[in-house]
Amino acid sequence: MNNFWKKLPKPFFVLAPMADVTDAAFRRIITKYGKPDVMWTEFVSADGLAHPLAREKLKIDLAYTEAERPIVAQLFSSNPENMFAAAKFCAELGFDGIDINMGCPDKSIEKQGAGAAMIKNPEAARAVIRAAREGAQAGSAGLGLPISVKTRVGYNKVQIAEWIPMLLSEDLAALTIHARTRKEMSLVPAKWEHVREVVEIRNKMGKDTLIIGNGDVKDIADARQKAFQTGCDGIMLGRAIFGNPWLFSNSRELENAPPLALPEKFRVMIEHTKLFLELLGNVKNFAIMKKHYKAYVNGFDGAKELRVKLMEAGTIEEIEAHVQEFLSTYQSA
Repeated sequence: MNNFWKKLPKPFFVLAPMADVTDAAFRRIITKYGKPDVMWTEFVSADGLAHPLAREKLKIDLAYTEAERPIVAQLFSSNPENMFAAAKFCAELGFDGIDINMGCPDKSIEKQGAGAAMIKNPEAARAVIRAAREGAQAGSAGLGLPISVKTRVGYNKVQIAEWIPMLLSEDLAALTIHARTRKEMSLVPAKWEHVREVVEIRNKMGKDTLIIGNGDVKDIADARQKAFQTGCDGIMLGRAIFGNPWLFSNSRELENAPPLALPEKFRVMIEHTKLFLELLGNVKNFAIMKKHYKAYVNGFDGAKELRVKLMEAGTIEEIEAHVQEFLSTYQSA
């Protein structure tokens, strides 16, 4: 097995998989302007991938470029047979690893017994992990792929003492810990002391599973500090990427880069928009792209007025015209 996880620097910095955010278009932009140490796809239904008709629709969510490596396919399911089939398919597509989502609080996902609902059913979680490993083995000519899990510290309450040892006993390559319970959603601050607890459990068990901390990480400097405080091997950043494809560009430096000039930020926003239309325009709602504008167009005089115009725009030509008009008045002011 080519386990890329073992070759990463420590601490390493990775991008969170986010539905309708880290799609193929945005990942290409991030790869170009500030590549993290590991990329994840958006999470994809293993149940869907297990069925040929649904698989065709979902393949766009698994599209990636060589430049994005190492790239991990994130899957969700509570059905071991479907997880086997999906992991086999992802291995055949050439992914570097498979991650299983056991932390998503979305009710539609939980109704399927997947996502955070897996915390309530450890034996089902164990079966799904083993099915993913076997499927990846079957789809890679017996070479296998490293299997990882992303989860939370508990469901209604903290369940680290029971939940984490079970996961670690499955010899995962990596385990991402979102430092909140399912009940807490993202409504309270992440409790990073729980990440430290998980690291201590891993060490006591003598496992070499990499521990990745996640939750409320502001930037790379903050990530570096949290890694130092908790002893975790890597840090996952999510919301900090909004409007900032350059987030990881200085991850090997001690200080964050200075803010970019607006013309450069808008140029990349338009590049992102064109890439979205090229890759996903026929299959995804353009509203997905427009929500990025709230982040790109923020924190400067006139931002609100420009955002309103961009949200109402119907074509890329209109968007470019609004940006150029704004810049001409902004720069001459």
